[in-house]
Amino acid sequence: MLESTPESFTASCRADLDLARAAAEEFRTAKGRLAPEAALERYDTAFGQIGEAAARASLGRSVHPDPAVRAAAEQAEIEIDGLATELGLDRGLYDALLAVPTAGLDPAARHLVERGLRDFRRAGVDRDEATRARVKELREELTRLGQEFGRNIKDDVRRLAVRPEELEGLPEDFRRAHPANAAGEVVLTTDNTDYVPVVTYCRSPRVREALWRLYRLRGHPKNLEVLSRLLARRAELARLLGFPTWAEYATADKMIGSERAAADFIARIAAAAEPRMQRDFAQLLERKRADDPGAGEVNGWDSAFLQERVKAERYGFEAQSLRPYFEYGRVKQGVLDVTARLFGIEYRRVPGSPAWHEEVEVHDVFEGGRRLGRIYLDMHPREGKYKHYAQFTVRNGVAGKRLPEGALVCNFPRPGAAPALLEHHEVRTFFHEFGHLLHHVLGGQVRWAAQSGVATEWDFVEAPSQLLEEWIWDPATLATFARHLDTGEPIPAALLARARAADEYGKGLWVRQQMFYAALSLELHRRDPQGLDTTAVVAELQERYTPFRHVDGTFFHASFGHLDGYSAIYYTYMWSMVIAKDLFTAFDRAHLLDPAPARRYRERVLAPGGSKKAAELVRDFLGRETRFDAYAAWLEAG
Repeated sequence: MLESTPESFTASCRADLDLARAAAEEFRTAKGRLAPEAALERYDTAFGQIGEAAARASLGRSVHPDPAVRAAAEQAEIEIDGLATELGLDRGLYDALLAVPTAGLDPAARHLVERGLRDFRRAGVDRDEATRARVKELREELTRLGQEFGRNIKDDVRRLAVRPEELEGLPEDFRRAHPANAAGEVVLTTDNTDYVPVVTYCRSPRVREALWRLYRLRGHPKNLEVLSRLLARRAELARLLGFPTWAEYATADKMIGSERAAADFIARIAAAAEPRMQRDFAQLLERKRADDPGAGEVNGWDSAFLQERVKAERYGFEAQSLRPYFEYGRVKQGVLDVTARLFGIEYRRVPGSPAWHEEVEVHDVFEGGRRLGRIYLDMHPREGKYKHYAQFTVRNGVAGKRLPEGALVCNFPRPGAAPALLEHHEVRTFFHEFGHLLHHVLGGQVRWAAQSGVATEWDFVEAPSQLLEEWIWDPATLATFARHLDTGEPIPAALLARARAADEYGKGLWVRQQMFYAALSLELHRRDPQGLDTTAVVAELQERYTPFRHVDGTFFHASFGHLDGYSAIYYTYMWSMVIAKDLFTAFDRAHLLDPAPARRYRERVLAPGGSKKAAELVRDFLGRETRFDAYAAWLEAG
């Protein structure tokens, strides 16, 4: 990933693929020649090297500042996925893995074999030659379509020119960072650093509506056709592999187990949140009628703004009042300090270490004198960069061979002549994504590359990051870094209490919105794609799960990036939240900086990586199966 030219990037990825091919050949002929664990090392190396190349290509495509390198990374992804499909359909490799005697293996090695055999069968290794050939074609096409879908979103930054006086209500630091141009206008973009503050604080309904509509045109019209092709090819691939729908295929290897169980889960959460959503919406409509007595509905572009008004007027809390306490540099150091204290580690800055952009910070992670891995912090928006917030793998760790490396890719405001101030929800995002990074590093000390880091079932991977969000409300935690920009004083207890009370408002609306996203991702992959009107499905589900009407001429799904990576399984965010709320019951809310439970959590949940099933990790930590009780209590809190 650190290569600076398209040629060196491509060469590096191809070198990994050559290593993968060589290791696969050694494994194919290992029977009778190598001991079982030695044979498994070749198997793990083959697919591990493909994973290394895939991680490098995904990160390069998403963050590299050189468009030529990004293009090389996209092409590399096609080659990488091609080899992964080829090896996944290789009957000789499958037979070799089937022949590995598991009786003398430890549990992690047995889990490696069991999961590997499952993945071979899911890939279609036991199908006839013609079917395997078509599977390979489809997977290659799906890679290209996914890249196109994401690129159309990333590259489609729309702009809205407004008069400076129309920005009334926005924070002063935002207005300073958006001076008028020569024409006397302020240009806003659909990047989240502009969009979220505008729809939350701007008092001009015209500006909110205009930017809200533009935001829902990103990727349109190109992605409507791309999405239709994605859905059709996924449905065909699922049928070839013996599944009735892509939704069934995508859920079969997750904790949830089936398409039906996912639909039932979405229905259960939606029903649980229904009364709270109705109460939340009634307050929104009441607040809108204070300004417009004849209002009969609340529009989507009014929702965030009116929620802030309700919080200010009913709970005495203005979200902007917390901003001076969350200066970006202090928040960043706070995240590092808090997680170091909890998990018994240390971060050491590595100045001058090579990275893909001059703004990227590099830190090594230590425990005592032992280096555990490396993290990269790429934290501010720029042209051509991934638009949201995520943790990317740079390298998977393998005990005794290589250390894990991970990148945090975010789009927080960039400090300049004036400090960059964060919203409290942005602090939550910082903690959340850093939770993934910790999981990658602390779980990257295992023996097998296939089990390194965030390698559990997909519907568990958000739980550790959602758990870390709990610390953003803890007064003792906030006192370590959340200090007023001018006075240095910590957040007053009364202000924090009002903020916490206000944060409870809108929870029902938020959960139902999440269920709209979950239902949309599932339903698009359950229905027959032939002639499917995806915009009509969006309208139907939005009005079923949320109180906001669908607005003709908007196309949310054209920029719903999760339809690429997550496909049918957006439900995983809420499924893992149920688990995260349950995991949190093992911590003492009055002493969240106590390292004892955090170290036990690190040992039993994070450190094993994917060497066990997620349900086993939960049992190891809680001493029981997951329960719904903690989530239900959270939903009704406040």
